[in-house]
Amino acid sequence: MSTDRDLHPDFGPSYGDGPDYGIPITVVGKDHVRVRVRFGYADESDRVRYPLGRDTRIEGGRASDGDRHAIVVRRGTCTLYETWLTRQRGGRWLAGSGATWSLRSNDLRPDGWTSADAAGLPILPGLLRWKEVRDDTIDHAIRFTTDRTASAHLWPARHDAGSGPATRLPPMGARFRLRASYRPRGLSPYARRVVRAMKTHGLVIADNGSPWYFQGEQHRRWPERLVADLKTIPASAFEAVDTSSLRRSRDSMATR
Repeated sequence: MSTDRDLHPDFGPSYGDGPDYGIPITVVGKDHVRVRVRFGYADESDRVRYPLGRDTRIEGGRASDGDRHAIVVRRGTCTLYETWLTRQRGGRWLAGSGATWSLRSNDLRPDGWTSADAAGLPILPGLLRWKEVRDDTIDHAIRFTTDRTASAHLWPARHDAGSGPATRLPPMGARFRLRASYRPRGLSPYARRVVRAMKTHGLVIADNGSPWYFQGEQHRRWPERLVADLKTIPASAFEAVDTSSLRRSRDSMATR
């Protein structure tokens, strides 16, 4: 994995060219209509009804040729629904894969199963969100991608989609922490909060994609200065960390 580049925040203003960048989050009531979804990877998808509809926000917009993630939280039941390559055709909902989680549980998916992410993890908990940056309450690792990954995965990841040995390439679920020696000189107060979170919680490889792109929610209030500052952080300032001592159970996201 190359470190001769800087981080790239994969969210922020679009300057009028389509929807603002980032992965949107849709919140619905517990009585929202749920529909059947036909999946490309049906054997590893949760084949339940999903609360998708005209109000569902899709990454990049419905006409996008990108990942088209849909993240939906159902109030009342505290259920998270996520799909990848989400689209409608002839009134039917289609997706590459789909997964559901109870937000009251730390249970992981079956080992070897994908999700809406190649790592088999939920996307929502790894997104940087505007409110937590604004309120200085970032308390989690941040999802990021890289172009080449190993054909292996580490807890809490459950799935891999790489093509090389773990001796040379990072596996899904690998965590990288910003070194304590990194000094955010000249960065804005908001950017310093993100830096502090990266030193404490780090970044987790969740999918294949552009190297060192880290994801945030789609939100119109992301400050341009924050996004610009985060683009100056060098990938070489990160170090791989072993998080195995945090694991309480191989089938749970709960930590010690």
